[in-house]
Amino acid sequence: MRASLAVLSILGLVSQTQAIDPLVIKGSKWFNSKTGEQFFIKGVDYQPDITSTSSYLDPLADKTICTRDVPYLKDLGVNAVRVYQTEPYGNHDDCMKMLADAGIYVMLDLGTPNESIDRNSPSYDVNLLGYYQSKVDAFGGYDNILGFLAGNEVANSANNTDASAFVKGALRDIKAYVKSKGLTIPVGYAANDDADIRWQMQTYFDCGTTEEQADFYGLNIYEWCGTSATFETSGYANVVKNFTNWDVPAVLTEYGCNSVRPRTFPEIASIYGSDMDSTFSGGFVYEYVEESNNYGLVSISGSTVTKTEDYDNFKKALAAADPSGVAMKSYSPSGKQQSCPKVSASNSWQASDVLPPTPSNSTCECMMKSLYCVSKTTDVPTDTTALKQFGEDVSNIFGTVCATVSCDEVNGNGQSGTYGKYSFCNTIQRVSWVMNAWYKSQRGVDGSCDFNGFASLTKPSLSSDSSCSNVTGSTTGNPGSSSSDGSSSDGSSSGKSDDGESGLDSHTSGAAFAAKELSVGAMAVVVAAAAIF
Repeated sequence: MRASLAVLSILGLVSQTQAIDPLVIKGSKWFNSKTGEQFFIKGVDYQPDITSTSSYLDPLADKTICTRDVPYLKDLGVNAVRVYQTEPYGNHDDCMKMLADAGIYVMLDLGTPNESIDRNSPSYDVNLLGYYQSKVDAFGGYDNILGFLAGNEVANSANNTDASAFVKGALRDIKAYVKSKGLTIPVGYAANDDADIRWQMQTYFDCGTTEEQADFYGLNIYEWCGTSATFETSGYANVVKNFTNWDVPAVLTEYGCNSVRPRTFPEIASIYGSDMDSTFSGGFVYEYVEESNNYGLVSISGSTVTKTEDYDNFKKALAAADPSGVAMKSYSPSGKQQSCPKVSASNSWQASDVLPPTPSNSTCECMMKSLYCVSKTTDVPTDTTALKQFGEDVSNIFGTVCATVSCDEVNGNGQSGTYGKYSFCNTIQRVSWVMNAWYKSQRGVDGSCDFNGFASLTKPSLSSDSSCSNVTGSTTGNPGSSSSDGSSSDGSSSGKSDDGESGLDSHTSGAAFAAKELSVGAMAVVVAAAAIF
């Protein structure tokens, strides 16, 4: 019996044989690695059956879903799908093969609503890195993986751009992990199209060392609305101008304004025509399945798929697209890498080019061995009521202790580029450090390691943590129970919600906040966290 692909990928042994050629990036373009032909993404954002009894589903682990949908995707004429939510635990062989056989590549978001970076209180820890690495292990062996996205619209306004430093740190580490597995899958980022931070965002993810730079850049754009708009009046011309002479591929990771219905997709002629085909590598229309926000090409009820009016309009517009490409062997890249944007209020930018360190589980475990006062629980609760209580307890502990004792060693600041040596540890480890700091400040008096029953005394096996910051070893944390890619869950799991904001990487409830490892940082973050409850 064949070993699972995830295991084979972890061992770096093989990739699954598929009827599709792997893609490669050269300069600012994608190419077919076998034929040398330039590849333009003619894609659709695909996240069917996103929730079931409040649980997020992995569509690529369900053969029934793929058997139902792949024929429609092939009929549409798409050659790629972007999938927002998958999990590393299931078997994806059947779905990935069905897509490969249909000539369809897959771009995967690494994050999920429960496993990503929170724009309002950003942090990046060992558990999140472990989760992202497990996603690479699960999908890295498939030839039709187009790329990984390290974040989606995490920063969406000038006042939360500091979160970008943490996203870029994760991107850097996943690039390194992909390389360490002998893979060549690119890692990029998908941004919202906010004119106030548009230029700063795209230059930030392009600047720095090769190890830090995004391999491609995605833009979610909804400016072209209806047939009365043009390339110039829609704002597309200004967007394209920003990417002139860019040094990595640019792609529309979401497009398709629906304020004028039915949608006829006039922008497709520009995306795949002379207006854009020398600058952009195509895009993904939003979206395949109809949700409450009315962007779907189809509606689904169980096994029944019903085409919306947008379905045939999109199919017709895409069939007419005939981009003018270049052969890889005759293409000489001339794009130039950008400098990092200046951190200042006047520049509407708050993210330092000094990134957080790569999370080290060994360092965090070493630190825990030096503590006298630690959390009684070793895992974040999963029960909703317990999660909420856990979140309140952690917020109160940070609020009480950090008001009088410095918590710099477990905090990170993406604006100043300063990160404590334990800022990447998980919530249990960080709150344990905080409680121990209080216990030491009180000289171990009775009751100073209680915190209403949250803490307990233990005998440390190390006399101090002086050597812990230099510990090397596994960087992988517990896959799961990390932070979240955005700031507030509005009930949508992907793309545009009813209010036009991104659902994935968006706001979360108090219980979900606790589930996502409670990225607690500076005192202001603690106060904000307490306010959530």
